[in-house]
Amino acid sequence: MTRRYQFAASHRLHSDALSEEENWRLYGKCNNPFGHGHNYVLHVSARGPLGAWGVAVDTRLLDQLVARQVLEPLDHQNLNADVEWSKPAAPTSENLAMEICRRLKRNWSAVFPGVWPTLEKVRIEETPRNIFEVRADEIE
Repeated sequence: MTRRYQFAASHRLHSDALSEEENWRLYGKCNNPFGHGHNYVLHVSARGPLGAWGVAVDTRLLDQLVARQVLEPLDHQNLNADVEWSKPAAPTSENLAMEICRRLKRNWSAVFPGVWPTLEKVRIEETPRNIFEVRADEIE
């Protein structure tokens, strides 16, 4: 099953390890010093056998986990300035997808203590043309 969420955030794609010219070549207009924003669409997919009530995942529990680990810390934030875990690397959507998956995976068993359900993947749409997907089994 896949559950869809939305949040808005701004960022500037910039690496302090690169010169201004290298940053501009790599990130183009996304390196604008004033940043820019996105209305991100997040898809969280989990799998498991159907339980006694005919569902594989308790969506109320999943919603609570995603709210705590993703929506509350990210919604209407500047990813460069306001979100500590996005500061070491440029807050690309690839890095964002990996960190969201890592945070969900790390906290999954506190919400879903049994064998099932399991987190399968995270998909984040930055724009209708830029979509990034991370499989949970690829994250440490």
